[in-house]
Amino acid sequence: MRISEIFYSIQGEGRLVGIPSVFVRTSGCNLRCTWCDTPYTSWRPEGTSRSVAKIIGAIEQYPCRHVVITGGEPLLANDIEELTAALKTMGKHITVETAATIFKPIACDLASLSPKLANSTPWKRERGKFARSHERRRLNFPVIQKYLDGYDYQLKFVVERKADFDEIGEVLDHLKNVERDRVLIMAQGTTKRQLEERAQWIVELCKKNNYGFTPRMHIDLFGNRRGT
Repeated sequence: MRISEIFYSIQGEGRLVGIPSVFVRTSGCNLRCTWCDTPYTSWRPEGTSRSVAKIIGAIEQYPCRHVVITGGEPLLANDIEELTAALKTMGKHITVETAATIFKPIACDLASLSPKLANSTPWKRERGKFARSHERRRLNFPVIQKYLDGYDYQLKFVVERKADFDEIGEVLDHLKNVERDRVLIMAQGTTKRQLEERAQWIVELCKKNNYGFTPRMHIDLFGNRRGT
């Protein structure tokens, strides 16, 4: 697997916010979100190839039950099923963070699904080089539904404008049996100030639509930097 970094921090987003976790960040992505905060795993992917055994060895250095496999897009990794199965036998709690465009039968305690809204399409970045392919791939409703039906899940949506809530409603209309308390809204932003400004109106719209709100605690605590 191509890995960009493995580090020990706290979960900054979602239902497990604040929980100490080991993060395994894969490199490579089939999307090109214009606001991607980890361009070293998508727009300019970097990293080194590591075997499952070496990844497990790195994880075992930390006194932690929770492991978060993130990216990039971790479902692209050839050995993702082997890695998650090995972590399961070790008694780890496994969160897999994915855009839910690819399905594989992974071992997973929490599928953290982050379908991408239209605000992610890079129509202007790099002269729109990746915009059309991104737009085709960003929503895969059959794949999202398979995760919803087969795993404990959370649905995280990145919001930067009020109109995004209309699109979230449309996405949910395409899906069956979604529990509203599993729908979490997160502000797009890479600074504490950006997040605070957007959080004011996002929280009000979450209350109106009965969605959950999730902070980005790691940015509040550490800023937008790697290894956190």
